[in-house]
Amino acid sequence: MQGDRPNPMQRRPLLWTALVLLVVALLAMLVWLAGRYELSQIQSRLERDAADAVTDVQATLARNAQSLLGLPVGEAGPGAWTDEARAMLRQNRELVRIERRDSAMKLLDHVDTPYRPPVFDRLGHDVAQAEAAQACAAARRLSGPAYTSSFFAPSVDGLGVEIMSLCVPLEAAGRPGGYLVASYSLHEVLGSLAAGPHTRGYELAFTEGDGTRLAMRVLPRRGNRVFTAQHLLDLPGANLVLRLDSWRGTPDLFPNVLTALVATMSMGLLSVMALLGKDARRRLKAERDLADALAFRKAMEDSLVTGLRARDLQGRITYVNPAFCLMVGFSAEELLGHGIPAPYWPPEFVGEYQQRQAIRMAGNLPPREGYESVFMRKDGTRFPVLIIEAPLINAQGRQTGWMSAFLDISEQRRVEELSRTSQDRLQATARLATVGEMASLLSHELNQPLAAISSYATGSLNLLQQASPTAPDLSVDMALAMQRIAQQAERAGKVIKSVHDFVRRRDQARAPIAPRALLDDILPLINLQARKLSVRVEIEVESDLPPVICDGTMVEQVLLNLARNAMQAMDHGAITDRLLRIQVARVRGAGAAHWIEFRVADRGLGIAPTVEPQLFTPFFTTKDEGMGLGLSLCRTVVEQHGGALVFEPNVPQGTVFTFTLPVARVESPQAA
Repeated sequence: MQGDRPNPMQRRPLLWTALVLLVVALLAMLVWLAGRYELSQIQSRLERDAADAVTDVQATLARNAQSLLGLPVGEAGPGAWTDEARAMLRQNRELVRIERRDSAMKLLDHVDTPYRPPVFDRLGHDVAQAEAAQACAAARRLSGPAYTSSFFAPSVDGLGVEIMSLCVPLEAAGRPGGYLVASYSLHEVLGSLAAGPHTRGYELAFTEGDGTRLAMRVLPRRGNRVFTAQHLLDLPGANLVLRLDSWRGTPDLFPNVLTALVATMSMGLLSVMALLGKDARRRLKAERDLADALAFRKAMEDSLVTGLRARDLQGRITYVNPAFCLMVGFSAEELLGHGIPAPYWPPEFVGEYQQRQAIRMAGNLPPREGYESVFMRKDGTRFPVLIIEAPLINAQGRQTGWMSAFLDISEQRRVEELSRTSQDRLQATARLATVGEMASLLSHELNQPLAAISSYATGSLNLLQQASPTAPDLSVDMALAMQRIAQQAERAGKVIKSVHDFVRRRDQARAPIAPRALLDDILPLINLQARKLSVRVEIEVESDLPPVICDGTMVEQVLLNLARNAMQAMDHGAITDRLLRIQVARVRGAGAAHWIEFRVADRGLGIAPTVEPQLFTPFFTTKDEGMGLGLSLCRTVVEQHGGALVFEPNVPQGTVFTFTLPVARVESPQAA
């Protein structure tokens, strides 16, 4: 089919692009290959020079070894040997010392170079003696010259020189006749080497096998790239690495004439290709712009979830997008050209909508924020929509109709209704949770005053039953018991009010209270339970403590809960020393002067590691009759007062619970 044939206008840009890419790739490859060739030439020349330099060094060292053998030894006398040695040192600056030793390596005579101070004056001769002894032993085994490994000899001026010694064995009448030891300065060896034809212009260095530099000759750097060549200097008894560094500038973009010519021709070809393609681009520009505009519009139509509709000034539909068709259930063919009334208008609203359209056609602009309406799908179902309309202006600036945007807000209405229902349910649940929390706290906190009332009432009944005509008057004891019952009943009422305010998150009535007064109010209840459980109670209150600012009833409940838990923790047959210690003191340390610390310590079995992470979790308890709210309530009360409730092991056994309360501030009188 004709529609399946490739369009030549579409293939042409691809061909042009491919041609341009090939030419550019060819140009880049030529330049890169030329640069790589030049770098390889530089490196090869450097490798050759390094090999030649090593050969020169070996030749120089061998020549010096032969010269040492030519020094007069024996009949000529030591004076002739010294003169010849000095002459040799003057001719070879790399030699810094020549020694003559006997077969036992004892120094017979030596001569130092006249060009520098003696190198062994500061180092001492022991290190050189040890190195020379090893080299001479090797020379005797090899029956030829042997070298030592290099060592550093510091000089008097604070610097130093790297030394390598040569040992040449001597023979007299076929028997060992001693040794000649010559010491080389590696730096001077590099200096003599730098003057050679193969190493001129290079940085030279002697290094060890691991790259450690022993001596080097540095030149001013004249480039930003270094080329390096290394060659092994293999000597009997020692190995050195000669390193040559050549600093050069990075090769130019066009390193030779051939590359420049190829690049120029390639750029000319690219210029001709650009001129030929310019005309084709001009002819295709208009067609491409139109195709891009159509593709852009089609992409917007397919991606929008907002319904779009265009109408002319007579109210006929001239355009609808796919989202609008999907919204109302009609196809574009069914809607295009349709006038008023529209097929998606509900019959019961046709009159109202026609009146609204008449006002619109009269030129009255709709509100910019839009308005809500009701449409009808093809199957008859109604759904709410939000309509936003604007005038449709053509390229000449004239209005040709109206453009409308539609949003289906049925899902939004459903979510809003669900949100309102969920909010009502959450409020009801919150009220129920508050009632439950309040009931739980009351049942937990009222146990203590009610237990006390029960104990006092039982004691009163026992007194009445044991009364006899001859017994003393019981009115005093009965009055005390009734007073205690009244106090605990009043305390129960305060607990109910405090818990009620605590659950409703009201600000509790806080007042300055002496720490001793907090303990005195609950001490009868503590002693009552302590007698039942055979627990000794010790109270330690630091003197001159300032009052604390707190809700007295709630803090007393905290102390009572902690003391009761401590005594119950010691209610075990294996514990004989049952001691409850309550301490009140100032908090020690910097910045802690405004806090009072309460400590409740027991000597029970302690808290198991598996229980510690959830010790303060509400409704978690290890007691069969417990509710799991005591410690949770205690921590909440302390934190509402700004303090902290923590615990730690007691020594030698048991647990210590500690909490802090703020000191009441004393306000200074204001000036009149």
